Amino acid sequence: MRRMNSSSPAHIVFVSVPDSLRGQVQALAGASPDRHEPAFSIDPAIPLPVELPPGKTRIAWDELSGEMILAGMIRVVMEDPQTECAAYYRAFVRAVKPNIMEEFTQAAILNARNGEFSQALEIITALGGLYPQSPAVLLNRALILEDRAAVRAQSLERGGRMEDAEQETAPVRAAYAELTALDPPFPNGLFNAGFFYMKERDFAQAKRCFAAYIPLAEDPEKQERAEELLEEIENSGLDDPAFQDAYGAIRGGAEREGIRKVREFLERRPDVWNGWFLLGWGLRSLGRWEDGAAALQKALELGGDSSDARNELAICLMEMGDCAAARKELETALYAEPENVKIISNLGVLALKEGRQNEAAAFFRTVLELAPGDPVAAAYFSA
Repeated sequence: MRRMNSSSPAHIVFVSVPDSLRGQVQALAGASPDRHEPAFSIDPAIPLPVELPPGKTRIAWDELSGEMILAGMIRVVMEDPQTECAAYYRAFVRAVKPNIMEEFTQAAILNARNGEFSQALEIITALGGLYPQSPAVLLNRALILEDRAAVRAQSLERGGRMEDAEQETAPVRAAYAELTALDPPFPNGLFNAGFFYMKERDFAQAKRCFAAYIPLAEDPEKQERAEELLEEIENSGLDDPAFQDAYGAIRGGAEREGIRKVREFLERRPDVWNGWFLLGWGLRSLGRWEDGAAALQKALELGGDSSDARNELAICLMEMGDCAAARKELETALYAEPENVKIISNLGVLALKEGRQNEAAAFFRTVLELAPGDPVAAAYFSA
């Protein structure tokens, strides 16, 4: 038995293969052959990596388990995918655990749903080591990063840290860039990337993704949805540089520049609700409540029935003293997006304005369950 060198993953040692494990991999952990994997024989010349329990630096052979060996192999290919024996270790793990892709994927998704994003990403990274460049693994990684960014960005925005919130999408963009660059193309990756860019209001990128997806689509419903969105982008001019510049400016805190740009866009496209939403968002950010409310109501009249538009309108209405109308907008938005932290938190703020302390506390507790550390909810309970 020997320790790994200093550049190797922590808590890993290599052990020589004993006579009892020579030959078929089924000798390890009572594994059964996988119908998808070819027969696998253990090579006695290649040492087995073992992940040691915390605090241990050595281990006797009779203390070893098959799971410790598999964990060691997974750790090695996860942290050093180009290691000399990576292909052998991958084949070994997949022969012993033929369902590992499904098991790890389900575990990662469950962790992400529970807000355990670090654990979810570690599991997906392990799968990436076992299945390098797997489109399905790359897509799941992008989706987990997207969910994490949404949760973090909402809290950062509510704390006034707009620049930090902007940075949260950088890893998501990198993940989707890798996914959409695959050759041959991965249709589901293009489809999901298109939706991500739609949410980011990066309509030029969304247009490229949907246009690339449609000829490859195998799901008629997804194809129809992609065609609808592509048509909306093209007919509404949402990939117009003025619109893109306006969104970037307002999101980056340069509201006056963004308002000027979006007014240019609306002169050419007065019936596009997205433009009125941007205008209302920018005006609301400057504290121009009545002007902002008018623009946001125009967006809703033109078909922009989005939770973001209703949330922004509710903020304006609250500041104008119309709490009943604000509540109606927030409740409608919450029905569409029941876990939207911004909407739930604003319902808490509204309850405070109306003197309903118990109701406000309930809303803020829900916020902290969905986004621990949210500054508005945390400030309420620390006051």
